[in-house]
Amino acid sequence: MSEENYFQEPSRVVRLRVWALGQMVWGAFIAGAGVLAIGGVLAAIWVVSLLLPEQSKQAPSPYGAIEIASPIRVA
Repeated sequence: MSEENYFQEPSRVVRLRVWALGQMVWGAFIAGAGVLAIGGVLAAIWVVSLLLPEQSKQAPSPYGAIEIASPIRVA
């Protein structure tokens, strides 16, 4: 085996590669935390919707004033 330890005096290329890999791993961690946060918010909304009474889920559409009431005739 060689007398030189791999981590004792790494070259600039090796240090740059290790730094770049560390940055990518940190970015993946931050992105995963963001995805988990969004999933947590969606799960909380779903749990709150389960606690609501059934009548609140059967209300008329709030977009009724925007929708076209008469069908469009195509000639």
